This record gives sequence, C-alpha cells and structure tokens, in this order.
Amino acid sequence: MSIDVRRAGDGVATVTIDRQDALNALDVETLTQLRDVLNDLEADETVRVVVLTGAGDRAFAAGADIKYMRGLDVDAAKAWGALGHETTRLLEAMPQPTIAAINGFALGGGCELALACDIRYASARAQIGQPEIDLGIIPGWGGTQRLARISGVGVAKELIFTGRSVDAEEALRIGLVNAVADPVLDQALATARALAAKSPTALATAKRAINLALGANHGDNLEAETVLFGELFSTADAREGINAFIEKREPRFTGR
Repeated sequence: MSIDVRRAGDGVATVTIDRQDALNALDVETLTQLRDVLNDLEADETVRVVVLTGAGDRAFAAGADIKYMRGLDVDAAKAWGALGHETTRLLEAMPQPTIAAINGFALGGGCELALACDIRYASARAQIGQPEIDLGIIPGWGGTQRLARISGVGVAKELIFTGRSVDAEEALRIGLVNAVADPVLDQALATARALAAKSPTALATAKRAINLALGANHGDNLEAETVLFGELFSTADAREGINAFIEKREPRFTGR
C-alpha cells in the first residue's frame, strides 16, 4: 500500500503518503487508499487526532499524477476531481482535528490536502504552491476556495494565477502555515498529543462551529455557535472539564 497508518495508544493516528520514488505524488490508487483510510479513522472512536505527512524528507505530496491526467476526458477529469474532493472534505469535516506535517514539496493536490487540514506545520525546507495554471488548468480539489479563505483572496489569486510556490518563511507570513519547525513531524505529534488529551466531543463541536465561518450568514453562524455551545453542557466531558478545573486536577475525558 502507498498509505501507511500508525495508531498510537495516546489516540493519535499518523497517516503517511509513501511513494518516495514519485515524491509522494498522488495517483488514483494512492488517493483512493487515502480516502478509504480517512473514512476508517473518522469512524474510529479511539482515534482523537489525525496527523498527515509524507514519507522521506523531500516531499509531503508533490501533487497529482500528471501522466494519469494527460489521458483524461471531461467526464474522467470530473471523477478525478470528485475523488480529490471526497478526500479533502474528510480532512476538513471529520470530527477529529487534522494536522499536516509538511516535510518538503506540497504542490498542487499536495497543497490542497494540507489546506484541508485544521492545522499546518512546515519544515524549513518546505515548498508550497498551486502550479496547475502552468498545465492550463486550475486547482480541482478545493484549492481555489481554501487558499482564499486561509490566506485571503488577493494572496490566492496571486499564487494561483502565477503558479509560483512559496517557501516556509513566506508561507508563515501569509498565514498558510501555523508554524515552521524541524523536525516538523515532532511538532505535529506534540500538538496532536496535547489535543488528544482534551475532550473529543468539545473538539469536534469546536471544529464544526469554526467551519461554519467559512460560509453562510455570519449572524446565522453566531446563532449556531450558541446552540452548539449550549448543547455541550449536556455532556459528561463538559461536566468533567469544569469540575476538574474547579478541583485543580487534570481532566479525564471519555468522549461522552
């Protein structure tokens, strides 16, 4: 398999794209495996945080398989785009926080996978971008939307129109990544373990509420946040968290 999954006893699952001979580029088999793995993790209550990275020290994912795309007609291209959207939607919407450890090239579809994650950390050697314009196409797995929402419309247009990639320092400056760290996987795992100790119910609800800010009406979103906030007070985790704070002890969350 081109996707390696490691579940740790601390609730962290590390998903590694492993096609090092192709700079972890995404062909149909690899992307399908990734989608299926994420589907399984989404349903696994023992998994509290998902970390996504690439094998080796050269690439997170260098993009989609261009040789495969060369033979696509319109219908096949739409199906390829739909597979990418299924995968990125899982990263964006699954209840568990998702963290990208960008250890090298994250271009095209690789950039789009990272954009779909909740938190992004980059190695100092990372190169991130959407070069599709140089192929006469555009990002097709959510890049036009997520890059604009994360870094702003002006930044998204400049990067997508020109197709240029940015280094880690620029990515941090434009808000494309949360931090630059080496070893980047260590940083991602440290954050993942910290999140895994928190209430999975509260994290899932927070993720759902924050994602509402990406669309719809701001006033409706604020009302929805109020509803979600209130509903958490029916959970055992909320009671445990509040009680533990008052009792000056570490909380023991169960996801209930």
